[in-house]
Amino acid sequence: MITRAEGARVTADDGRSYIDCFAGISVVNAGHVHPRVRDAAKSQIDRLIHASSYTYYLEPVADLAERLAAVTPGRLEQTFFANSGAEAIEAAMRMAKAFTGRHEFIALERSFHGRSVGTLSLTGNMSRKTRGGPYLPGVAFAPTPYPYRSRFSGDPEEIGRQTAAAVEDVIRFHTSGDVAAFIAEPVMGEGGIIVPPKTYLPAVKEILDRYGVLLIADEVQCGFGRTGRLFAIEHFGVEPDILVSAKGIADGFPLSATIARREVAQSFRPGEHLSTFGGNPVSCAAALANLDVMQDDDLPGRAARLGSRALERLRLGSQDMTCVGEVRGLGLMIGVELVKDRTSKQPDAALAKAVRAYCREHGVLIGVGGVDGNVVRLQPPLVIAEGDLEEALSVVLKALEHSLVA
Repeated sequence: MITRAEGARVTADDGRSYIDCFAGISVVNAGHVHPRVRDAAKSQIDRLIHASSYTYYLEPVADLAERLAAVTPGRLEQTFFANSGAEAIEAAMRMAKAFTGRHEFIALERSFHGRSVGTLSLTGNMSRKTRGGPYLPGVAFAPTPYPYRSRFSGDPEEIGRQTAAAVEDVIRFHTSGDVAAFIAEPVMGEGGIIVPPKTYLPAVKEILDRYGVLLIADEVQCGFGRTGRLFAIEHFGVEPDILVSAKGIADGFPLSATIARREVAQSFRPGEHLSTFGGNPVSCAAALANLDVMQDDDLPGRAARLGSRALERLRLGSQDMTCVGEVRGLGLMIGVELVKDRTSKQPDAALAKAVRAYCREHGVLIGVGGVDGNVVRLQPPLVIAEGDLEEALSVVLKALEHSLVA
């Protein structure tokens, strides 16, 4: 039972302190209860808590939209605000349909985009969809750019090119040619911290442009400094048509944003799409302060530096452990894929659960993900102290050693 938190540490009701290496599922990127975010929210509460931003003009909402237009890549300019990642992706889906006049979508196998009917329809993971079907028609799935478990051969960059080429096959053979958008996380979170080869997204964008298909970048989990850039798509030199943010956007306050090129955003007619609580002024004030912290303290740069060292430490420390199939990630978005052995690559979900339990017992909170539940996830607040991160990595490696012996 967590009763309070600060920075990258949380405290339980028994007084015990834990190093948080999951950040509320990659939400409190600027740390728990950051003073500047907290104070901005408190100040806004004293002035105004709620008034529908689709009925009245609200200064924090307008200011945040202006800031997002300035910091997002390319021509992304106009924003629709909601409360959660799923809501924001639903808005992106509807926006893509309105702009293109088309009605189909392509998503990735192993993907996860939310728990509404629409976003689960885009989710390529049976375990997340169980007992909720049938889902919406008109969604086709392309292979995941996942070199460790790829149906294609070659080095990672060649696998990236082949996996991208498969998107064109999906358009031609699995759809009716009525595709509005292709959606992908630039770095997949729930799928198991999957980082695509550098060749993948640029090649996909070329294909999409030839067919007049929009690119939706789902940055709900990988955005706001998590991967070492403010937005993960920046690693790949690709400009999305729509970008979706949530989780880390307001450091713990409920908020999401669907930001698009002006002509795409303006395909919505007035009143056609709406969120009563979307663009809540308290959440927007928190998001503005969060952006200030991100930029003033260069948290993306800090994530890049600490993440690079953490990857090296984990790879070196696990090189002789046959249960570790791969250590991968970008910035402070790191996955350790656990297997029965390196030859078969059979996923070991039981080991991942055991590692998580050991870490919790020894004062470190981590996540577990991947379609097979066999990927240990390390996604701490970007403000984590270097000593705390080193301690957490040591505990993870000891957990692997202990579980192997047990």
